[in-house]
Amino acid sequence: MDLKSAPDILVHGGRIIDPARGIDQMGNLWLRQGAVSEITPPAPAPEGRRGLLVVNAAGAIVCPGFIDVHCHLRDPGEEQKETIATGTRAAARGGFTAVCAMANTSPPVDNRAVVEYIQRTAAARAVVRVYPLATVTQGMAGRELTEMADLAEAGVVAFSDDGRPIVDSGVMRHALEYSRLIERPIMVHEEDPSLSAGGVMNEGPVATRLGLKGWPGVAEEVMIARDLALCEVTGGFLHIAHVTTARGVEIIRRARERGIQFTAEATPHHLTLTDEWVAGWRPDGRRGMPYDTATKVNPPLRSEADRQALVAALRDGTIDLIGTDHAPHSDVDKLCEYNTAAFGISGLETALAVLLGLVHAGELSLPLLIRRLTCEPARAFHLPGGTLAPGTPADVCIFDPDATWTVDPSEFASLGHNTPLAGMTLRGKVIATICGGRLVYVDEQRKEILSGEVAA
Repeated sequence: MDLKSAPDILVHGGRIIDPARGIDQMGNLWLRQGAVSEITPPAPAPEGRRGLLVVNAAGAIVCPGFIDVHCHLRDPGEEQKETIATGTRAAARGGFTAVCAMANTSPPVDNRAVVEYIQRTAAARAVVRVYPLATVTQGMAGRELTEMADLAEAGVVAFSDDGRPIVDSGVMRHALEYSRLIERPIMVHEEDPSLSAGGVMNEGPVATRLGLKGWPGVAEEVMIARDLALCEVTGGFLHIAHVTTARGVEIIRRARERGIQFTAEATPHHLTLTDEWVAGWRPDGRRGMPYDTATKVNPPLRSEADRQALVAALRDGTIDLIGTDHAPHSDVDKLCEYNTAAFGISGLETALAVLLGLVHAGELSLPLLIRRLTCEPARAFHLPGGTLAPGTPADVCIFDPDATWTVDPSEFASLGHNTPLAGMTLRGKVIATICGGRLVYVDEQRKEILSGEVAA
């Protein structure tokens, strides 16, 4: 991004929350030449200043742009599901100014040429920052490590065979040892396939009632325990993706008490939805469709007790951050029987609103939620942004925490319309996103927030 050509922007009169610096105040945020300039006390906006774009944030929250460390853009190879262009437009609509592109593309990101393709495509078509991940093993086969040092030098920010667990403990140990040399995290999908084989939803009463093959939580928990033990032995950089169970949370909590250094994430859907959704239950009282394949996700939606444990872990810091695991699919992947449908939920455009439900319900504070979406992912993956400190990139999210809207997947920027939230009314909406000092998204119904003149 050419930051010097970005216009000056005044984000006027909002509640500014920057958890990285402990800021929560009313004020004006000034952005100059693509960087954060300063925060000033509330004051009238200047009139008639050439080259200044004023964004009226009255009644809105102003915070650092969100960072998603777990996002499937499907490009290259599955552009019928998503592209870098459509995925980053969806990210901007969700308030995200940076996304980490997962490596399980076709071909997978296991060599420098594919990394360079993603970087070139992002430079030409992305509207937010795209950071590529690479696979841990060649072809995601779980046997031979990729050229991790070469890939790190090419710009890869982390390594993951996401969707495929690294079953071989020796391979996982070597990956963690190499992670120390390149200072990049190994992001792990925790699953023992011998325990989960054939499972399509959470093992429990709901699966029994529906006659669907259950996927036990222990399949995740035994691998979490193994990888934390290997992390302790190697001192490597470990990131545990999409934690879903209460027992998994307790294993992580005990590891933190022992002083093991690692990071962990939870997703918006595991924090807010349960396996009862597969049976058609919805908390708003509306009866959903049983066997809705939009609820089929890997790992599966768990019980209410698991969901509550995840929220508590997010609250007390046992889980560091939120990653969307945005997994778009085409209709053909989902319009079929539950057993044969693809796993995944498209989540970038609904993430903030469903998470704000936790705030409105008193389960999380607003500053803590923003922390888990901004400075914590930046810290975990050593990325710029995540703060509104002077001199940092002008990546900003502006949202109305009380605006209500109805989820209509046909209006998504993402090509993936696979969401179980279709038809639901949510509370909380992004009204503008700024990335690198450029306005990359404004809600069509809120364009009146813009005023001033931008110099040509």
